[in-house]
Amino acid sequence: MTGHPAGQGAHPGLYVGGSASGIGRRLPTIVMPFPLLLAFLLLLALAPSGSRAQGAPADPTPPGVTLLPPPSLNFYGVVGLMDMPTAEMSPDAQFTTAISYFGGTSRYTMTFQALPWMSASFRYNGIQNLNLFGFSTYYDRSFDVRFRLRRETRIWPALTLGLQDFIGTGLYSAEYLVATKNIDLSGLGSLGGRLKLTAGLGWGRLGSYGSIGAPFGNKRPKFGGGTGGQLAFDQWFRGPMAPFGGIEWQPDDRWGLKLEYSSDAYDLETRRSSVFRRASPLNFGVEYQASKRTRLGAYYMYGSELGFTLQMQLNPYSPPTPMRISAPVPIQPRPDRAANPAYWDTAWAGSRAAHVQLRDLLAAQLAADGLVLESLDVSANAAELRFRNERYRSFANAIGRAARAMTRVLPSSVETFRLVPVERAMALSAVTIRRSDLEALEFAPDAAAAIEAVSGYGDAPQLAASALTGADLYPATGWSVEPYFSPAYFDPARPFRLDVGVALVGHWQPAPGWFMSGTIRQRVAGNVAGGRSSNSVLPHVRTDAVLYAQYDTTLNNLYAAYQWRPGRDLYGRVTVGYLEQMFGGISAELLWKPVTSRLGLGVEANWVKQRDYDQRLGFQAYSVATGHASLYYDFGNGFLGQIDAGRYLAGDVGATFSLDRTFDNGWSVGGFFTQTNVSARDFGEGSFDKGIRFTIPLNWFLGKPSRQAFGTTIRPIQRDGGARLIVPGRLYGQVREAHRRALQAQKARFWE
Repeated sequence: MTGHPAGQGAHPGLYVGGSASGIGRRLPTIVMPFPLLLAFLLLLALAPSGSRAQGAPADPTPPGVTLLPPPSLNFYGVVGLMDMPTAEMSPDAQFTTAISYFGGTSRYTMTFQALPWMSASFRYNGIQNLNLFGFSTYYDRSFDVRFRLRRETRIWPALTLGLQDFIGTGLYSAEYLVATKNIDLSGLGSLGGRLKLTAGLGWGRLGSYGSIGAPFGNKRPKFGGGTGGQLAFDQWFRGPMAPFGGIEWQPDDRWGLKLEYSSDAYDLETRRSSVFRRASPLNFGVEYQASKRTRLGAYYMYGSELGFTLQMQLNPYSPPTPMRISAPVPIQPRPDRAANPAYWDTAWAGSRAAHVQLRDLLAAQLAADGLVLESLDVSANAAELRFRNERYRSFANAIGRAARAMTRVLPSSVETFRLVPVERAMALSAVTIRRSDLEALEFAPDAAAAIEAVSGYGDAPQLAASALTGADLYPATGWSVEPYFSPAYFDPARPFRLDVGVALVGHWQPAPGWFMSGTIRQRVAGNVAGGRSSNSVLPHVRTDAVLYAQYDTTLNNLYAAYQWRPGRDLYGRVTVGYLEQMFGGISAELLWKPVTSRLGLGVEANWVKQRDYDQRLGFQAYSVATGHASLYYDFGNGFLGQIDAGRYLAGDVGATFSLDRTFDNGWSVGGFFTQTNVSARDFGEGSFDKGIRFTIPLNWFLGKPSRQAFGTTIRPIQRDGGARLIVPGRLYGQVREAHRRALQAQKARFWE
């Protein structure tokens, strides 16, 4: 948990693809500020429900328990009653957002069910009239984590351990052990539905009323002091312990009635301040499931206050709109060789004109599927196709369609297909498939597993001298006019600030591997310029965001990049120019990533100068050499880990640790933290850099193919320590998605 910020909020425009800890992707991404994102999630939550994706995992329901909608959330945005938690867990991968208010306190919480037995939450709170800190409304950020110790069975209840506001100064700090049992009432006639019984023991906030002892020590450090943002090990399960509990009756899959006994005395709000009056430990509530993803609640809290919640629940496995994609062209089987020997003749292989004709026919066939032919190298028995995927989020989808196109164009004698997806003309991998396997398996009972078993994965060789490149591909230009949003968070005077405007984006690709881009922004409206100035003792590499926000027309970036393959399993990039809003210079990266390996290693070196505040062509005096060595690892089941160790923009040295859970439909949710040689005191509010991030692909809710996505990175506080350069086009994200493990996870899409 962190209290009011001493400096600026999140740097406008920071995102996973270019953040200090991003397992980045090169997909076009819309960066959405948090409040707009909440509104967008609400629209998604109210949208009609699509069918569950085939093969999506489900958390098994205990025997004898009627399956109803996901468990409801409490005022803290975690699975619970009203103010107290329960032991239930949301379905695996559930992404929930809760907005709640009572007694002068508003809470906005995002929770992700990272595993069937573990969830994590980020919360932003506003407390009115909390006069202890000198603000009319005190704003606070906190993190929670919950672990299921035992799954509910027919006899035994579920058992969960939770740490509430476990990082920081501890305004809402609490620990608890809670049990919940579901009782099926369907056999009792008119009562019907389900009864949930919950009982637990709490410490900290949840041990402040009705204590029955302190089994692990009487002393618990008090709230206040320090810079916050640190693990409070010395607080956990210390001090008074108190019981809490409650009952929820769900007569059907729409309604829920709740009664709760709370063990939170709200001392800070009621005895040490005058936020509200706590007259009773009992709370009462009624909830209504408005849609599959939306739940509304109204409550009478602590004998004096009315409250409400809006709960939105999304799941990557349950899109609001089922995917509708045009049917692929069928595989063209070859005629029998003995009966039609003329079709198998190889005389064409010696004719360059025939090769050109095949290239042009295949390019047209691919274009109909949103693919671009980069090159074709064909011989009598084998062909290598290098292509660009401009439509499908899944490379397996693109490879399957490219293979079908090859069966319809290439002569019958061509048996071996090597398909090479490319990004800016850089080969990402090579998938080898026999044409006879395609013909035999198209209608097989388990065609996805079968084609994956006979496919070969490896590094793409150097482009052969005999390969024919696509016609009229280079030079290529493009431009767009699009809206932009630059948010700034957690200013104590105004917790959310936003600049909006239009951006003119231009691209030029003069030759394979080369890419030039620039963005000019024109602010139309906003108030980021009115935020607080930095008080950082470190070089102001991020906390001068207010000074950069003073100008309406700016050059956001202007750079040239070159990508190439230096050798086997190696990928290279050099980028030079105005790389981001605050820095310009040169960046070089080398990535080692075998196609079949879980492991990737990278190194990046940069020399940059700080740009002038007006974001034109000038620079300030500050310059820095910065760079990192990176380790990437695919743990399986969609979990990707990353460690970046090196020197950051403020000259501090340390490492960033990241973990993301990705889904084969493009969803990604993760978190990161950075530790450097900057002390917590010098870092300032928050003690060290940390945050959560997520990406939702547009195709998930549009129901049609798209390579775009939207998302955001939320930091409790953006300071100068642990700040990494934003570089467009980092390599790992664009490379990994075309490698074996990602393709295997998406194998079913080969036939789509």
